[in-house]
Formats: sequence, structure tokens, C-alpha cells
Amino acid sequence: MTTTKILVVDDEPNVCELIRIYLEREGYDVIIAHDGETALSLIEQERPQLVVLDLMLPKLDGWKVCEKLRSRGNKIPIIMLSAKGEEMDRILGLELGADDYVTKPFSPMELVARIKALFRRLGTQEEVLRFEHLTIDKTRREVLLTADGQQESVQLTPKEFELLWFLASNRGLAFSREQILDKVWGYDYFGDTRTVDAHIKRLRQKLQVTENSPQYIHTIWGVGYKFEEK
Repeated sequence: MTTTKILVVDDEPNVCELIRIYLEREGYDVIIAHDGETALSLIEQERPQLVVLDLMLPKLDGWKVCEKLRSRGNKIPIIMLSAKGEEMDRILGLELGADDYVTKPFSPMELVARIKALFRRLGTQEEVLRFEHLTIDKTRREVLLTADGQQESVQLTPKEFELLWFLASNRGLAFSREQILDKVWGYDYFGDTRTVDAHIKRLRQKLQVTENSPQYIHTIWGVGYKFEEK
């Protein structure tokens, strides 16, 4: 199963809980932070796809959090949230790299609509596929596996990554070798289907960190392959 993870950062627990309820109704996975330092730590650990960021925070305010993220090259979408409605606050937030700005008090439904619109505008909604033990980040070209409570990075060649992304983003669907060649290698590729088999074999080996690791790429006899976490 894949979910889009959103980090909500606000020092008011009631505000966080209200936003959580509305976002989870829409199928988002929500994590919470109540101060700026915790927010930065969770962004690094959890890799959410979007941050709803209050400006007035303890330890590190929202402006500083945004500034630190952008100075590190982190392009995660940010919606700033604040009781302040002054024009200069909005301008400063946008100049520091925020993507949108919502003034309190706000409608939770409007916030959800803004989040969806931002995802559509930036094209980031399906850039990360998350499963129970596997995370595939298309933007970072990164694959992370969780085994025995530890998270490990899996080193893939560009074509191995493209193959894994194609199968995982179409999880549950079976594809013939010819279809995979066409979608991953391109219609003008002149190799044969053994290329697919060789790449599938290497992918399976790299994703099998331990004997108890889930199987991801399954052979469908008479058809080809499909991705399913088992």
C-alpha cells in the first residue's frame, strides 16, 4: 500500500488533531511535530511529501525551519500556517521558499483543497511509493529497505530503478516481458526479453536483504512479472 505522508507542525495540539482528522479522511498519512527542531528531525527521518508549517513555534520558528530546509536544497512543498495576516508575513514566507500561505482561523476543508492543488501543481503526489518494508523515492532516486528494525539504502543502476518504479507504481498488475521492454527500455530498443529476466534477477537479489525479507517481484507463469509485497 502506498500513502502520501504529510507533516503537520503546530504548537497547538488541538489544531494538529483537527488537521489530522481531515487529512486522514482523505487517505493521507499524518505525522505531528510541536516545535521547529522536531520538525526538521522528522523531515529527515520520515521524508514526508509536504509540510504544513505554523510560523509561531517554540525552539525554532517556522521562518527558520523553512530557511534551513531551502538552504540545504530540500524542495519539499511547504504550506505556512499563521494567525498573522499581515502582508509582510506572507511575503517573507514566500520569499523564504514557502509554496502557499494560510491564515488562521482557517477552514480545514480549504486547507485540504490547497494541499491537493499544490500536489497537482508540483506533480509530486506519486513521487514516493511507500510499502510496509520498502520506500521508493523517485525524486531522490533512492530505495530504502527496512529489515530487523534497521533501514538500509539499496544501490540500483538507473535501469534497475526505472524497472522497479514501473512495477511498483503498477502494483498488482501483471506485465509480459514485451510490455516491460516497451515501457522501461522504449519501443525502439532492439534487445530481447532475456534483458528483462536478467534485471529482475538482480533486483530480487538486491531487495532480499535477509532470508525473512518480503518478496516483491513475482513471476506469473505464462504472462511475465508483477509487483506485490508478500
